Amino acid sequence: MNPILEVFSQGEEIVTGQTVDTNAAWLSQQAVQLGFTVSRHTVVGDKLEDLVLLLNDIAQRADCCICTGGLGPTSDDLTAEAVANAFQRPLQFDESAYTQMKDYFANRNKSMPETNRKQALLPQGAERIDNDWGTAPGFALQQGRCWFAFLPGVPMEMRFMFTEKILPSMNNRFSLKPSQLIILRTIGMGESDIQERIKSVQISDSVQLGFRADTDEVQVKLLFASDYPETAIQALVSEIAAKLGDNVFSIDGQSEIVGDLVSVVDQLMRRSQHTLAVIETASQGLIAAKCINASWLLEAQYQQSFAKLMEKWAIQVDTGDPMSTAKAVAGLAQKNTQADLMLVQLYTGSEQHYSDKNQSITLFSVLLHDGHYQQAIHTIAGPVKRKQNQSALLALDLLRRYLQSVHFAQG
Repeated sequence: MNPILEVFSQGEEIVTGQTVDTNAAWLSQQAVQLGFTVSRHTVVGDKLEDLVLLLNDIAQRADCCICTGGLGPTSDDLTAEAVANAFQRPLQFDESAYTQMKDYFANRNKSMPETNRKQALLPQGAERIDNDWGTAPGFALQQGRCWFAFLPGVPMEMRFMFTEKILPSMNNRFSLKPSQLIILRTIGMGESDIQERIKSVQISDSVQLGFRADTDEVQVKLLFASDYPETAIQALVSEIAAKLGDNVFSIDGQSEIVGDLVSVVDQLMRRSQHTLAVIETASQGLIAAKCINASWLLEAQYQQSFAKLMEKWAIQVDTGDPMSTAKAVAGLAQKNTQADLMLVQLYTGSEQHYSDKNQSITLFSVLLHDGHYQQAIHTIAGPVKRKQNQSALLALDLLRRYLQSVHFAQG
């Protein structure tokens, strides 16, 4: 049984939504990789009684708790006082912490405000955690069942202190058996579609299945216990990947090529030593922006509309067949570039359709290589930014599918 860990964040700015709690997400990722079971994220504002109640609850139900925030010098920084009240550990002045804070200010040719003296008051019996990146020291202590570590809320300070000071203590205090996380990254499918496709797959109760959808992809996450057989892991991941087909563009934790879609395309392009030229319409330059600093992207052009694209290339084809137009543009454009891959994207639908979130456009993407065409057609709806982003991703995904098919065929 993995030890139970909770993440506790303190601050009114988090409760009210003025600040996004990125600390909790980052800490949870670290904890899961170490072998903890993360049971809760809790956020409490600047109310002493609420902090005291929560600390007492956590001391009884968790094996470890990482707390962030509330260690500053101002009146709303209440973490140390809350710990003192909750656990009957009176605050005591720590001379070493005070000296370190004075040195911090002196090294920057500044005088330390008297209010910072508060940060040197630590609960009785707590172990001081030196902060080499800011003024607020952290501290750690054992209370009841739980080992608590209290860190500043500033993300940079918190991450450095966790990595260099907390992590070694955790490895010494707990018997940790790291779990294995496998993430199948997909594009072109929603969560419900994925769930429907894999519903027949038998997944053990000991495997934690989860989904995460964001703007650019939907992830299928599988968390395996440390003693789960490797052959069984590979078999389950392969079965799910087969159900999802080439909508899966990478498998983090198992594949050699991993990351988001742009990262996968970049790795495949560099391995294959291909070069690319792009003509965009619906994505409005976003393909080039996503591939910024990629040495393999030799040229990128943006044409605002289907009509302007035809005008530029003097295409005389049936406008009722946009795919033929895209292929014709690709063929002409490749003669004027040194790139060996030509990616052309156009869309049908008026500019009003593009701007109206309630209207859809039809995206036509063509990839030309060595006289052979790959093509894809998609319908995209939603606000302008969604149409732009989806257009860029789907065009890049056409490139990805082609590169992976070649890569696997050669492998």
